[in-house]
Amino acid sequence: MSKPSLTAEELRLEESANRTKHWKRWGPYVSERAWGTVREDYSANGDAWNYLPYEHSRSKAYRWGEDGLAGICDRRQHLCFGIALWNGRDPHLKERLYGLTGPEGNHGEDVKEYYFYLDSTPTHSYMKWLYKYPQARFPYEELVHVNRHRSRREPEYELLDTGVFDENRYYDVFVEYAKGDVDDIVIKITCANRGPEDATLHLLPTLWFRNTWTWKKEDVKPWVRRGADAGPTRVIEADHPILGNRWLYCQDSPELLFTENETNIERLYNARNPQPYVKDGINEYVVHGNHHAINPDQTGTKAAAHYVLNVPAGGESTVTLRLCNYDPDTLELNPLGAAEQILAERKQEADEFYAERMPATLSEDGKNVQRQAFAGMLWTKQFFYYVIEEWLDGDPLQPKPPEARQKGRNHEWRHMFCEDVISMPDKWEYPWFAAWDLAFHCVPLAQIDPDFAKEQLILMLREWYMHPNGQIPAYEWKFEDVNPPVHAWAAWRVYKIEKKIKGKGDLAFLERIFHKLMLNFNWWVNRKDAEGNNVFQGGFLGLDNIGVFDRSAVLPEGGVLEQSDATSWMGMYSLNLLAIALELALHNKAYEDVASKFYEHFLYIADAMSHRGTEDLGLWSDKDGFYYDILQFPNGHSLKLRVRSMVGLIPLFAVQMMESWWLEQLPGFRKRMDWFVKNRPEMIHSIAAVDEHGSVVQQLLSLPNTGQLRRILKVLLDETEFLSDHGIRSLSRYHLENPYILDMDGARNRVDYDPAESTIPMFGGNSNWRGPIWFPVNYLIIESLQKFHHFYGDDFKVECPTGSGQMMTLWEVASEISRRLSRMFLRDEHGKRPVYNQAGMEKFDTDPHWKDLILFYEYFHGDTGAGLGASHQTGWTGLVAKLLSQSGE
Repeated sequence: MSKPSLTAEELRLEESANRTKHWKRWGPYVSERAWGTVREDYSANGDAWNYLPYEHSRSKAYRWGEDGLAGICDRRQHLCFGIALWNGRDPHLKERLYGLTGPEGNHGEDVKEYYFYLDSTPTHSYMKWLYKYPQARFPYEELVHVNRHRSRREPEYELLDTGVFDENRYYDVFVEYAKGDVDDIVIKITCANRGPEDATLHLLPTLWFRNTWTWKKEDVKPWVRRGADAGPTRVIEADHPILGNRWLYCQDSPELLFTENETNIERLYNARNPQPYVKDGINEYVVHGNHHAINPDQTGTKAAAHYVLNVPAGGESTVTLRLCNYDPDTLELNPLGAAEQILAERKQEADEFYAERMPATLSEDGKNVQRQAFAGMLWTKQFFYYVIEEWLDGDPLQPKPPEARQKGRNHEWRHMFCEDVISMPDKWEYPWFAAWDLAFHCVPLAQIDPDFAKEQLILMLREWYMHPNGQIPAYEWKFEDVNPPVHAWAAWRVYKIEKKIKGKGDLAFLERIFHKLMLNFNWWVNRKDAEGNNVFQGGFLGLDNIGVFDRSAVLPEGGVLEQSDATSWMGMYSLNLLAIALELALHNKAYEDVASKFYEHFLYIADAMSHRGTEDLGLWSDKDGFYYDILQFPNGHSLKLRVRSMVGLIPLFAVQMMESWWLEQLPGFRKRMDWFVKNRPEMIHSIAAVDEHGSVVQQLLSLPNTGQLRRILKVLLDETEFLSDHGIRSLSRYHLENPYILDMDGARNRVDYDPAESTIPMFGGNSNWRGPIWFPVNYLIIESLQKFHHFYGDDFKVECPTGSGQMMTLWEVASEISRRLSRMFLRDEHGKRPVYNQAGMEKFDTDPHWKDLILFYEYFHGDTGAGLGASHQTGWTGLVAKLLSQSGE
């Protein structure tokens, strides 16, 4: 049955991919936090949080990127649009989201606002965002004071806990964007008063240029100014030397306010401002009535339309605007005439696009969760600008940075030149890319926009990102840290997802990324195998505090940590590259040779994992039926660290079925494989199927053999250990009553089962791998079980849960874990969502204006499923969209 004609959004995606129309030129690329970032830190000691704190953000012009509420901009962030709000009580305009810094929060940095990504198409032809703004004074000081005095063992003090939403005294501020064309954006802002009394709200839609002119002499300064009214509509005109002219048409006749996006030196540094109009001028005018703070000539680089809305109790007020490249003459004095039609059409087209991508069997609640998951992934795109050489050396028109930074953070990454739209983990908590996060983002993104997913994966391997030595940059705070090598896995998954959607795989993408991945693979082999024995190190590897001590620091007694997870990731990496090489070899026989390399490399790693002589030397423990890290000492002694954690489950990820049709069509590779099997018989214990003559019939390559797999699954599926009602825990619940204790170097180190936020400060303490549930590793467990089932079939069954007497195939086990994860976001029989299963969150279960809103947290309570950590990490938690598609509810 042939596919029906393309939807309007699919046509836009085609036009974007073919570069015939640049539908992605404008999008939600404005950060939600630019203050407190490494990019804006010019201190001598690298204290980013204190160098540019929230209190400075409204007054200091940013060097590397802008932040705002519901912000959009062009893809090079020349021109930005966002909203500002004032309830008449706050000490300053609400122009950006507020939260605690890392040192202020009792569990690290934490945004203290309620905002939601409700919808977005991949080209951002339609977007919808919601912010809940209290009518009472925002409790900035209370949030800092209470959290600062709470211990790590206490929960975070949240905005709902302060009582500012009592009696529903708040506004729901909805912002919708709809594109009439590439450079034509209709904006509708709806302000709903949920309270019992009429209330006044100041709404300031704001247009501003990112400051590029303060740093370099050659940069030409753009401008905004008041244009001639278009009938009853106010007009702000903007001009940029690269972007050209744009006009913002503002409904009715609001007061237009103009200032400059320049630092208020007087407020911050007690020195004279070189110009009278500065970044916080509009704030000074609206909040403090300072008429001298705005430019009476109505020109500058930042402008706002000031609406004073008297919103009735239970009612709403609406403002419509239009940002476009059409001058008033083109629009014939009726710039907003087509606005409602454009909004209605784009909304309908968004519904049509997602209707084709959602299983018909999903409930309305399931569809709502999946749609918001996709929306969150698309809204967390961000323009990321960071040129390391300029950041280290400073700008011509600014004071020279401290000399200490030449040997400080990221100084070995001078080649990096980042100026791209990138998928962020969370635009407030983590407004910078993280390599392994991004790889997971690309899997659900590939379901709706495979071209963007492929672009993201390739970007991390470009010459101006990847280090000349082959290392992939980890994250902004420390590019030289090591993230798990999941890029090849993501590339292979994205390739197959697109092939399923379009019926044809993008071999050019696969080949292009394969060559760069080989450079990174060789970096791992040369840098992270200290003893050359195919057992790898890597430090914390994204698992933060999972170890008994900081795995990225100098280890006790000069030891070297041989890591089960690092070695397993490399086994997985070998298999991913093997699969890619075999796919390419079907079209170019030259790849058969390199496929053999990764086949053999995997077998050497598998041998090192499980067969290194004694019980104490091997990462596999036959005694416990589990994998552990080994601490090797200079004197030749070793210590097996018997912590039952995700570190010992990651070997499950290294599994690949050798498809029979691969072997049939690639006789050259088949011949080399047979030779290796016959001449290295001691290696074949990691091959699950070989005939009696030693020739390959069909193979499953995996780190655990059949017996080891059964033993690991017995622990994995035990509800007193790893299996929770909501997925797989990162640490076994066994350690609740049996903490792991290690006394070394005069210090006592211990690992306890800790199912909620971290109670120790390791890695900042803002995330925790000692018990909570994390989506990325759960997703890989599910996928691995599906691969094992593909080989073993329905006859291979295990008890799930362990001790229940209920036998399941591995496919059924994978589906069960998948549904447990998805159910965290879905209403149960009592109308409650487990993700909100914590004190103070009752509104999300009962209030009609809250109960359909979903927050996609960074990780989840190991026993209750409650959301923890960053509240908008739709990046890898967005994998729930893929799980709902493949396993349902």
